[in-house]
Amino acid sequence: MALANMLLLTSLAVLAGLTMTCCLCLERRQVRRTVDEYDRRLRSIAPYLGVAALFFLAKRGTHEQSVKLSKAIDWDITAELYAVEGEFVAHLQDIVPEATLEFFSVMYMFGFPFLLVTAPILYFALSSQRHLKELLIAYVFNYLIGAICYTLFIAYGPRNHLSTVDGLMYSFYPQTQDMTAAVSANTDVFPSLHTSLAVVVLLFAWRSRREYPRWLPISSFVAASVVFSTMYLGIHWLLDVVAGIVLGVGSVYAAERIVARAEGDDRVTAPGERDEGIASDASD
Repeated sequence: MALANMLLLTSLAVLAGLTMTCCLCLERRQVRRTVDEYDRRLRSIAPYLGVAALFFLAKRGTHEQSVKLSKAIDWDITAELYAVEGEFVAHLQDIVPEATLEFFSVMYMFGFPFLLVTAPILYFALSSQRHLKELLIAYVFNYLIGAICYTLFIAYGPRNHLSTVDGLMYSFYPQTQDMTAAVSANTDVFPSLHTSLAVVVLLFAWRSRREYPRWLPISSFVAASVVFSTMYLGIHWLLDVVAGIVLGVGSVYAAERIVARAEGDDRVTAPGERDEGIASDASD
């Protein structure tokens, strides 16, 4: 029951954030045009949606085997992570006011899925589907590398390894643990996918800042809060976050080139130089 309640609460929170963001970022003519061109746009992105769907189904279906393989490999890097950064997370919890706990818990639980869901909706509303295609591939790349790392490396977060670090969110809001346990193991730490995917969304927001100038500050605030929350709540090490940033940047770089090759376009431009306006008639 607790899991069902958390899923419902998360869905409502994400829907509320998505609705407010669309009201701020989308114009009426853009919405009307999206409705009129729905079939064409859906056909354009169908292969990328198919790849993403197949990957996530395969990932879900092989989760138990991945956990078993990880235990068989038994490569625990927790001590190495601690040896490099020490008590950073413990010190962070000491200096951040406890009054911020609820805010950062909300960002971790609801802000993260808000970013993942809102970005594709906004890019589907653009005449060109290039951003959306690249975003979907970047999502897949993140989870692919994450799945490989989580299989190869066993790593426990600061809250599980250090007596000086408190699992703040789980201590004050224990019902959230049911939901996080349903989607990941407590050794799924290095790298931080909350960080990498938040960085992906932020980079795409920067690239689409001409089309969606209001989306950039919204996504920047939420992404920064999500990244910080992963450490403050004792879930990830600083090194997990650094690795997540590298993965996020690398996945955007890779996605741009993969889509360019798939679309038969060898021209790769700098971030923000494409899709100059929402009224573009580009069909890719």
